[in-house]
Amino acid sequence: MQTLLDHLVIVAPTLDAGDRFVSQRLGVELQPGGCHPSMGTHNKLLRLGAHFYLEVIAINPAAVPADRPRWFGLDGLPDNSAPRLAHWVARVDTLTALSPTLVEIVGQVQPMSRGELRWDITILADGSLPWEGAAPSLIQWGQAVHPATILDDKGCTLQMLDIFHPAPERINHLLSALSFSGPVRLNRCDSIETSRLVACIETPSGLRNL
Repeated sequence: MQTLLDHLVIVAPTLDAGDRFVSQRLGVELQPGGCHPSMGTHNKLLRLGAHFYLEVIAINPAAVPADRPRWFGLDGLPDNSAPRLAHWVARVDTLTALSPTLVEIVGQVQPMSRGELRWDITILADGSLPWEGAAPSLIQWGQAVHPATILDDKGCTLQMLDIFHPAPERINHLLSALSFSGPVRLNRCDSIETSRLVACIETPSGLRNL
């Protein structure tokens, strides 16, 4: 299984809040995305390269409530929480025959859609983030053209995703098992409470962090 970095996920209480967070940090505007009917969520997007993008995702107040826990831990997100870079998603060639150990970490494969886009993605049954967001969800796109290629180029390019976690060796072992390749760097932090993701992005105004 070859695995590559696909996209970064910012969770926000509303899309407007997430939009303001990104525009203030990076100095660019997000592009409208769409709705995820089976999850009751919607998103906005920013291209970060030919095969990377940034997603801001929030619960869609106009959607029919989902019949299962929403992905990316959105059901547990307080209304007054600040938007944050909470997770990342890795792209694979196939999601068939995942090992039970891997399924326990990243979740079961679920079919998803947004407009004309179709994909399969791993989601934990309770909607939580794998290893508090440090371990990736896995995605397999259902079309040959990657969605990043159809997004507007705002002059932003991902340089590095830093993962801070108290047990980076666990993440390294997982990524090695997945044959992962991409601009991801693992760092040790003191505790799970201080674990976080930091994305270094080249923008028209210079290097910025999310």
